[in-house]
Amino acid sequence: MSTALFTDHYELTMVDAAMASGRANRQAVFEVFGRQLPSGRRYGVFAGSGRLLDAISEFRFSPAELAFLSDHSIVRDDTLEWLSSYRFGGTIRGYHEGEVYFPGSPLLVVEGTFAECVLLETLILSVLNYDSAVASAASRMVHAAESRTLIEMGSRRANEHSAVAAARAAYIAGFQATSNLEAGRSYGIPTRGTAAHSFTLVHDSEEEAFRAQIAAMGTSTTLLIDTYNIEQGVRAAIAAAGTQLGGVRIDSGDLPVVVRQVRAQLDSLGATETKIVVTNDLNEHTIAGLRGAPVDVFGVGTSVVTGSGSPAVGLVYKLVARTSDSGEWVSVAKKSSHKSNPGGRKSAFRKLEGRQASEELVVIGSSSQPPPGSRELMVSLVTNGETVGPTNPEDVVRAAREHNARASTELPPEAFSLQPGEPVIPTTFIAD
Repeated sequence: MSTALFTDHYELTMVDAAMASGRANRQAVFEVFGRQLPSGRRYGVFAGSGRLLDAISEFRFSPAELAFLSDHSIVRDDTLEWLSSYRFGGTIRGYHEGEVYFPGSPLLVVEGTFAECVLLETLILSVLNYDSAVASAASRMVHAAESRTLIEMGSRRANEHSAVAAARAAYIAGFQATSNLEAGRSYGIPTRGTAAHSFTLVHDSEEEAFRAQIAAMGTSTTLLIDTYNIEQGVRAAIAAAGTQLGGVRIDSGDLPVVVRQVRAQLDSLGATETKIVVTNDLNEHTIAGLRGAPVDVFGVGTSVVTGSGSPAVGLVYKLVARTSDSGEWVSVAKKSSHKSNPGGRKSAFRKLEGRQASEELVVIGSSSQPPPGSRELMVSLVTNGETVGPTNPEDVVRAAREHNARASTELPPEAFSLQPGEPVIPTTFIAD
């Protein structure tokens, strides 16, 4: 399916007017960055670039899209003609997917003609803002869980396409599985799921429901024990499955108290290896509140797919350089109050002291040499319109997940505090 109309009206009218003014073919550099992190956050996680590259490859104006633009008189006929053969032929550099980032980080740099680059603004921001919001929230949950398993379960709290994107982003940030089968098919993410309360309610008794589930799924399954009474549910679960039951799930109650009671009851019945799964509107703060409780698995829904209160991370797409009529490069930037940004093409590096990040260094100019004691953050993603590197969706997600795990180890310990605070390392701009 074409992604060409997953955009805003003014992207097309800008191209139309620029063609009329003779500026459409000026070479241009656009940059994606955030002026700040969501309130109180110490770092962000960059996600969505792999998904974005697929969407850019499908940014084509077929007869159906062209007919819509023509019927609604959105652009002139000569612009329609230009759009009919549109293919992004420029260059894209950016942070590794899964990288951590900070205010001012040049997460994506798009170079080409003004017309071909400006068309992509809305698509780029819609993908990166959402996916990075989910990954950033998921990362906080992963660190709050302290190595315990997290399952993304938020499909019913997002639209059908966002649900798949959210599962992908959460997995990159360290979740171990998703409930969403399309995410499993598209990206190779492990999927999990057993039964809801309706399954228990459709049977004549709780134990009958448990026995039916075990007959279908085996004793390694997880039984939902809070449909009626949790204590009775534990007894029915062990009566049906025996002490080799894989797990029990709790979806209600005062979790810190209930979890300890369930653990004690399971142990007293001999089910010492049966795991406890908790759900029930969890977020990073409630997960942290359960650190001392004997929870084995957290299932997170609404909070992760909505960015835990920050459903977009405030990324913007700005023109930072363009050529003049003579072909010379000119740095450009907004000067608006509270919305200014440094102009010019940029490269980014992370200064390390030992193995710990201490500063984000953004170099304005043509230099791409890492300053001493730093590592380069940007890689080539697209060259002359062709994607660089692996394109298999599973390979892309796996690489992003592995990169996130490595990058997270560089952050100072205070990065993972859930108390509101400033970005954990500063961003410094340096003129080349």
